[in-house]
Order: sequence, then structure tokens, then C-alpha cells
Amino acid sequence: MDLRKAPITDDTCVLNEPLVDGDILSEWEISEYVISSKNHDPLEEGLNLNKIKINNAENKYCCLQKWHRWAYPPNLPVQIQLFRLDNLAIPFCYLMVGLMQGISGPLLNTYPMSLGASEAQQTTIFALCSLPGTLKIAFGFLSDNKALFGYKRKSYMALGWFVSSMSMVMLLIIPKLEGAKQPSVTLFSLCVWFFASGFWFADVIGDSILVEKVRLEPEHSRGQLQSTCYAWRFFGTMIGTPMSTAIYKYQGAWLVILILAILPISMAPFVYHLKESKNVHIQSTRDQCNEIWQTVCSRAVWQPIGFVYLYNLLQVMNPAWRQYLKTVQNFTNEDLNALLIVSDVLIFVGVLVYKKFFLLWSWRIVYIITTLVAGFFSVLQLFLIEGSTFGLSPFFFALGDEACADFIAGLQFLPMAIIMAQLCPEGSEGASYALFTTVANAAAMSSASISTMLLGIWDVSEEAFVSGDTKGMRNLTLLTSSIAMTGILFVGLLPRDKKDLEALKMGSFTMSKLGGGLF
Repeated sequence: MDLRKAPITDDTCVLNEPLVDGDILSEWEISEYVISSKNHDPLEEGLNLNKIKINNAENKYCCLQKWHRWAYPPNLPVQIQLFRLDNLAIPFCYLMVGLMQGISGPLLNTYPMSLGASEAQQTTIFALCSLPGTLKIAFGFLSDNKALFGYKRKSYMALGWFVSSMSMVMLLIIPKLEGAKQPSVTLFSLCVWFFASGFWFADVIGDSILVEKVRLEPEHSRGQLQSTCYAWRFFGTMIGTPMSTAIYKYQGAWLVILILAILPISMAPFVYHLKESKNVHIQSTRDQCNEIWQTVCSRAVWQPIGFVYLYNLLQVMNPAWRQYLKTVQNFTNEDLNALLIVSDVLIFVGVLVYKKFFLLWSWRIVYIITTLVAGFFSVLQLFLIEGSTFGLSPFFFALGDEACADFIAGLQFLPMAIIMAQLCPEGSEGASYALFTTVANAAAMSSASISTMLLGIWDVSEEAFVSGDTKGMRNLTLLTSSIAMTGILFVGLLPRDKKDLEALKMGSFTMSKLGGGLF
């Protein structure tokens, strides 16, 4: 009997040929597949299952082969097998971006307060960290139109990680040269900007390479490369945040900064082995600008991306919230960083939940429901300010509010990513994707600026909190919650689904120079 046709259990490896007593099994005699017996007929009478089981020494070959098939899928072109040495820089770039965001998060969350930064300065530092994200289109154009040492991608990726590393080195060295125990707010802000510029630049290059690889994906595996890389990125954020929180608590900010200086350099061997053609033909800047102009003039682009901008612009945060938690509710730095850890985990969970349960839902319905739920939990902050936490400690009450907000942010992430991917024209995916994400980042930056301006309406200073005056905090919370919910008014700009998005390309007013100009 040919054992390839025999039903087997999950822990059994199938041999390519019938097993003969005394045979020595090698790795290459093990079949590619392990088939569950529940999908097959019972074993034929007289077949001894034990004869097709291998001993522990040989069983390692089954594990090896399964790992090999996972790392190097034989049904995918070698150019898009991410875990080959010449492609490892791609997933590790995404992992490193996640680590940089995760490790720097607790530092940015609490260290500025230790430096004596005001609420406005704290918000500005966060804005400076996001500011280079608005320059992604410039980074993309530079990479597309000017080779560095003969390479369009890998040289710029190396440059980005080098800038990130050196900015943190300067943050460690300059205060010592000046004889200071800690950096000034100005120096810290400047180093944060260069640090963010470096890893955002590297992130753009990683996106560009990934988009080039995505075009090579077979139809049956569409989306796997992007989902894998984003999984690495979120994983990096999730492990980076608690690691940074623990190090900050027990060793101080200096070790966190040192890690941020060392980690980017670890990308060097992966970037060195990244396979890229040298001295290739480069499309002119004028031709690329014309192509992108034609893209943004399409109603299928400026209408949904217009919604992305308006919605993100209106997600105004309460800029005094962290100061309130620390001053009035006596939250420690560890408490504030714990909120950040939960934030990173819940965003990832939200992404997974959307992929599992809401992938086929109307994008409009998803945004309507999530906006209303987010608004409800945002208003619950008023109960904490008034001291009514329904028997919960202030920490767990604030934790629940943060968890809900970040879970909803995760739910809203994939629809936007799907829309942006659908809008990228063939041949210029990298520049187009950078353009669309730049719009979203610019909206977030503008939203942070609006938050800062709102600080002047009521007195929400540390002195007011110490004196027991929280009236301004109540008013500011109600105002920011109301502004955030107004994003629901523009949901009509958002297509319902992919079919609706395609209809925009074919309907009336398909091309509009006015729409492109407004974009």
C-alpha cells in the first residue's frame, strides 16, 4: 500500500515511499504535508500505524521541514520569501520601527516632565516626534529619484538608522560635555526630532521595498507580505514598551537612551545583505510628479483620503490629561507607562479582531460604531474628574478608558490601510503610499497643534490642579470629546466597501483638477 494515500494523525509524518523495516529515514524522505486524520477515512484494516511513526531522533526532521516550509514557502517566488538572508532587512526594518516606537514611548511619556517641561512643551515634543512622518513623501521622492552609492533603497535605509542612532548618542554625550546631569528640554526636543526623522526615513524605504515585493505576490497569497511585516512591527512595539518601562523604572532614562542608540546599528548586517540591483534606470522627477498628479485628481483618491484627513484632524486629544493624572490622581511614571503598554497591546488586538470579525463589514458602519463608542468612553473621563469611578480605583478606571480608545484605534487601522493599498496605481505604489500616509500623519500633526492651542482656553496648569481647581479640566475634556465625535459627520465621504471604491473610479466626475488641487 502507498502510505501517501493513508490517513494519519497530526503527529505523524508521511513518507514519500512505503516504509520498509530497517529503512533509515532522512530529512528528504519526509513529505511536505501533515494531514489530519479527521479529514480521511479510517485506517485500512491491517495497517499498523506504528510502522509509519518515526522515533524521536528522526522526528526532528519533521519539525525542521515544517519550519523550512514556513520560512521558505515553496509556492512563493524566492524574491518574496522574507526570511531569506537577502530579504531579512525588510521584516527586521518593520520590527525595528516597532521597537523604536515602543522603547521611546515611555521615555517621551514621562521623561519630559522630569526635565521640567510644561504641558505645552510636552505636547510639542510629541508633535516633533510625529513631524517627520509628514515628510514621508519627500523621503520617498528622494529615494525614487536619486541613488545613493548606486542604490535607491538600501543606502538610504542605512542612512536613516545611522541618523537615529547618532541622535541618541548626542543626547548622551552633550550633557556630559556641558557638565549637566540631564539634558535641557531644548536639546531633548532637537534629538527627538532627528531620532524620529531617521527611523521614519528608514520606515519609508522599508515600505517602498515591500510595495515592490507585493507586486510579485501570487494571487493566492495576496496581502500576506504586508500582514506579516505589520505583525512584526506591532510585535516590536508590544515588547519594546514594557521593556522600556522596566528599564526606565529600575535603571533610569540613560539606559533607555543607550538602547535607542545601539539598536539601530544592529540593522547594518541585514541592510548589507539586502539584495538590490545597482545603478538601475531611474524615472524622472517630472514623470513621477505627473503620474501622482493624475492619481490624486481621481475622485476615488481625493474623496476617501479627504475623509482620512478630516477624521484624523478632528481626533483632538486632551493635552492636559497626563498632567492631571500625575498631579491630581497621583499617578506615578510607572502608572503612566502601564497605560502606554496597554495601549500598544490593545491596538494590536483591535487589528486582529477587525481582520477576524469585521473584514467584510461596511467601512462606514465600522467608523460610525467605533466613533460613537469612543465618544462614550471619552466622556467617561468626566466621572474620574468628579471622583465617581463606580468602585474602581482611579488607575483601573483610567486604564479601562485608555484600553477602549486604543482598541478602537486598532479597529480603525486596517480599513484605512486597505483603502490606501487599493488606491496605489501600478508602477508607483511606493510614492503613492507615502503620499497617502503623509496626509494621515499631517492630519495627526495638525490635530496635536489644535490640542496645544486649546490649553489657553481654561486654566489647566499644574498649579491649578494642585490648588484643587479642576473646572477647566472638565470643560476641556467635554470640548475635546465633542470635537472628536464630529468626525462622524464626514463618514459619507468614505466608500462603503471595495465595490463602492471601484464605482468611484467609474462614476461621474471621475477626474477633477479641483479635487486634486484641494488634495
